[in-house]
Formats: sequence, C-alpha cells, structure tokens
Amino acid sequence: MAVSAGLAPSGCEVIRNAGGSLNIHRVASQPILRAAVVGAGVFGRHHASKYQSIPGVELIGIADPDKAAREKAAAILGVPAHADYKELLGKADLVSICSPAVTHAELVRAFLSHDSHVLVEKPIATDVQDAEHLIAVARTRGLVLTVGHQERYVVAGGGLLDIRQTPRVIECVREGPWTGRGTDVSVVLDLMIHDLDLVHALVPGRVTDMNVDGQFVCGQSHDAVNAHITFDNGTAVHLTANRAAAERKRLLRLAYRGGGEIVIDFLTRQVRNTSGADLKPLDLADPLADSINGFVAAVRLGAPVLVRPEEALCALKTALLVEEALVPASVGKRRVRRTA
Repeated sequence: MAVSAGLAPSGCEVIRNAGGSLNIHRVASQPILRAAVVGAGVFGRHHASKYQSIPGVELIGIADPDKAAREKAAAILGVPAHADYKELLGKADLVSICSPAVTHAELVRAFLSHDSHVLVEKPIATDVQDAEHLIAVARTRGLVLTVGHQERYVVAGGGLLDIRQTPRVIECVREGPWTGRGTDVSVVLDLMIHDLDLVHALVPGRVTDMNVDGQFVCGQSHDAVNAHITFDNGTAVHLTANRAAAERKRLLRLAYRGGGEIVIDFLTRQVRNTSGADLKPLDLADPLADSINGFVAAVRLGAPVLVRPEEALCALKTALLVEEALVPASVGKRRVRRTA
C-alpha cells in the first residue's frame, strides 16, 4: 500500500550545527560517578562494559526482569543485578536505559525524578506527549537527557554535518536478517528512526509530503517499510528499513545541487565523494563508546551532548507520521492533511 500525506509536523525545525545543549544542566562535582544500566540484553551489557572502562565511573548495578539475562550480565560484569529497576532509583548519578522501546518513557521519567542523568536508547519514547514531558522534567531539574542515536557520531566525525549546503536528495537503506529483537515496535521506531535522525540533522525545515508502503514479514508489526518524504525546501528523502531481509545493507547517499554526491557504505566502510566537500576518514570503530563518553563528559564537565532530546523528539514525530501513514492494506490509500 502507499499513502500520501500533506504534513507539517511542528517543532521539527532543527538548526544544523547549532552546537551545545538546549538545556542548561547541573555539573556533577563528585570524583566518582555511579552508573547503572536498565536492560541486561546484548546492548545493555555493551553499555555497562563501556562505563566500566571509563576512569572515575563506577558501575553499581544492572536491572532486568528476565532472570536469565540479568544472571548472565552479573556473571560477565561482576556487579549486582536486580529484577526491579526501582532498586536502583536514587542510587545512580547517571543511567543508561536499554530496555524495550515501549518502556522508555516510564523508566526515563522515574530516574529523572530521582535526579539521575539519563542516556536512553532510541527512540526517546513511543509517544510525543511522553517525550515532551521527559524533556520538560530534565530541563526543570537541570539534568542531562540524551538519546542513543549513535550513528550521529559517525557522520559528525566524518564532517557531513559541517557541509553548509543542504542535500537535494537523500537515500537511506538499512536492512538486515530477522533477529527477533525490537519487535515491541515496528521497524520504523526500531531501525528507520536512526535515519530519520540523520535526515533532520542534515535538512532544516519541515516535512510537507510523505508516501509510504510497508509489509508484515515475521512479526505483529511492520518489518519492512519504504518511505518517501519531501521537505518544504524541496529536499526529497527516500528511506528503506527492513529487519527481515536476506542480507545486511547499510547505505547513505547524499546528492547535492550541481551534481556532486556522497555515497557511504557503512558495512564496507567505502566512501565515494564527488561533492567537493572535504570529508574526514569514516570512523566506525566504536560509536557507542563515543556516545557514552560524551554523556559522561556532559554530566561531569557540562559539555554539550551531540544528540539533544529535542532533536530525538523531532525524529520521533516524523517516525510516528510514517507509522500513521501505514494504514492496513484493506483500508487502501488515504490522504491526510495537517497544519502546523
């Protein structure tokens, strides 16, 4: 199915290269920062091990309701593992939330309310109102809130965000075999949201039109989605996300007015650049470590976070518009118009 929508989501006019955090947050003065992780799956364990590698940070625990997952994490990390995240409330200076997406809002709200700085894996929440509330709480309490769109570190380090010219066309392909992870949400909030975050970082302005089609393959929500989005400045964006594909693909193409383009294959680490822009070598070594080190620096030194929660909210808004356009095939096509 394909759906076109005349759209004008408000609050998504992200300023490129603005730098710094939109929120002024307190700076931690204690010599040792206590860190905790909620979610003891593969990614949660990665977060935990990164904290253990940072001088002046002590990992005090990990939480997960799944007994096997938390016992495995405890054995690997050598820290206490809790069935209930509430055992960690009020005890950690900073927390990573690596739980299923549908739990993000509850968990982030709980830790912010107990004065913990928070790094939450994408998406920031699954509902716009929840995300706006989290941002307001962090701002009011003077806390760091940032979101794990790690690939922003890759493109920022390569110099893509320093190019002043806005791309005329952007193509993003993100595909991989079925793993069974992230199925509490569709592939839009699971995978495509990474690319939507990059798109909004590259394109200032508003979405004006959208054409979407999707498929159920293995799960109870869409596992493969194509979205074609137009911005008010004329930039055309084509996104493909598939978590039930035969093979892995991860491509980004930026085409500029005048004919130049930048094409990045993130799997082979090959870059083709005919744009004339001076790019740095692509560094895919450890964007998660970059993300967590940046989070710790924000808490300890007051450094700006690369991914501001307001920007993560912007990606969420567009992702939810894509989902809204994914009407069941039996409904057919529809056109939705909105005003700001």
